[in-house]
Amino acid sequence: MKMIQFRKFRVLILMVFLIACTMHIMIDLLPKLEKRAAGPGTVGNSGCSCSHRPSEEPQSWGKQRARTGAESGWPDKHTLRILQDFSNEPSSNLSSHSLEKNTGPADKTEAFKRLDHYPQHGNIEKQFIQDMNTNDNQPAKGYSKLNALFEHTLYKIQVPGVIDEDTLFNVNTDIRFNPKAADNPEWQNEGNDEEEYVPTGEPSADSYPNWLKFHIGINRYELYSRHNPVIDSLLKDLVSQKISSVAMKSGGTQLKLIMTFQNYGQALFKPMKQTREQETPPDFFYFSDFERHNAEIAAFHLDRILDFRRVPPVAGRLVNMTKEIRDVTRDKKLWRTFFISPANNICFYGECSYYCSTEHALCGKPDQIEGSLAAFLPDLALAKRKTWRNPWRRSYHKRKKAEWEVDPDYCEEVKQTPPYDSGSRLLDVMDMTIFDFLMGNMDRHHYETFEKFGNETFIIHLDNGRGFGKHSHDEISILVPLSQCCRVKRSTHLRLQLLAKEEYKLSELVEESLLRDKLMPILIKPHLEAMDRRLRVVLKVLSDCIERDGYNNVVENDLDSATANTITSTR
Repeated sequence: MKMIQFRKFRVLILMVFLIACTMHIMIDLLPKLEKRAAGPGTVGNSGCSCSHRPSEEPQSWGKQRARTGAESGWPDKHTLRILQDFSNEPSSNLSSHSLEKNTGPADKTEAFKRLDHYPQHGNIEKQFIQDMNTNDNQPAKGYSKLNALFEHTLYKIQVPGVIDEDTLFNVNTDIRFNPKAADNPEWQNEGNDEEEYVPTGEPSADSYPNWLKFHIGINRYELYSRHNPVIDSLLKDLVSQKISSVAMKSGGTQLKLIMTFQNYGQALFKPMKQTREQETPPDFFYFSDFERHNAEIAAFHLDRILDFRRVPPVAGRLVNMTKEIRDVTRDKKLWRTFFISPANNICFYGECSYYCSTEHALCGKPDQIEGSLAAFLPDLALAKRKTWRNPWRRSYHKRKKAEWEVDPDYCEEVKQTPPYDSGSRLLDVMDMTIFDFLMGNMDRHHYETFEKFGNETFIIHLDNGRGFGKHSHDEISILVPLSQCCRVKRSTHLRLQLLAKEEYKLSELVEESLLRDKLMPILIKPHLEAMDRRLRVVLKVLSDCIERDGYNNVVENDLDSATANTITSTR
């Protein structure tokens, strides 16, 4: 009798289990059945693969937000990742053990689908080029040399007319940027929902995150436009956005971290390794020197003042090593290198070719550390870049010299080699040479360009961490390309002459610009004064070239006649 009751109990338990499983399956299928019953033509639900209307928030989003810390209404963490990269290899952004590296083809396909949520808009330049005075971290009131500089005629030269072929992303024709093609148009930004959509119901251009606006603004002639307010907004984001994940960047000689923000932007973090007063020891080789976070910040501001605009935006940030690195990283290799020093400071050292050991650990005080954050360029999957070997690349050998160091006529050979035999590439290398000499950067072994624009485009000035190492020494060998080739753009030559004048003194302009950074002061006085001294050296080299070869053979006129006449009359 007891055996029969026991068997009945077992059957009852099994039936309850089967009923519970059936109800669970029906609950999961109910939204799809409701959608199928409603039909594809139902208003507000067309093309949506979810059970909610496009204007509603998915019921499961609350759990996802609690898990990821993302803002309400934003796509998942892989949605925008494909737009960003900083290196030459698509897979080199993350270390081999980072969980974020496991984005397969299916994830990329989904990412491209979600990119369809980006709204169409007309003239990008008209929307983005507004009043520049949006930064609340401006210098003190009164006369501003920096503002006066940007009002000068030389800083109002217009780039050639930009057509679709000259833009990195043709957002008006690319289906990825068409909101009508989106399966689930839930793109939202932080703020008031009433401001997110235009009267037609489509997201407005203002709802783009600032890093995406920066990417869309890139064209054949410039990385960003001269008075683009998005750049100042992006600099603020680099300092204030919540860090949602951290991973080591593979490759390179020294430790660098990839930080992903709550708005899905990414930046390259270079931690502080030396104080601002420390100079590079005289016996150090250029290829084994420390990379400096403040050099990356200063290089961006110097590049902007020279009007090259070829360095991605960089800002300084004070990072909490515990809450903003250790607690959010899923990179096991990085996490395992954290320890507490005898002075009770939080330290870590990561993995890299140089200076990644307990002897060269990065320690906070007790857990705060300075660093530079450089905004990522668009991912190589969307905007391929070509890497070029610098013709004046150093040997990176302790004893051997490069060909240009022993052959005074080396430039003649370069001039006959594509792409330096035509177009503006050789002149762009001269710009880069002047830029590096002013910083004292000897480490320019390669440079990159956007593949879409072919050879007729600007050089991207990446990786400037070895600049501003010595203020007491001017490395004349950096200027060898300029002294051998004796070529320069007229616009560059005129700006250099302008920055040598007392009313537009380069050191004072850079100092004023750096006051905008949260980690100010970025450069000590001797480094600022060294730039003025080096500028005079550059102008002396060009003066000698002009005296020997003639003005027209040295200075390439890249200005149209009307602009040239205007500049001449205002000098």
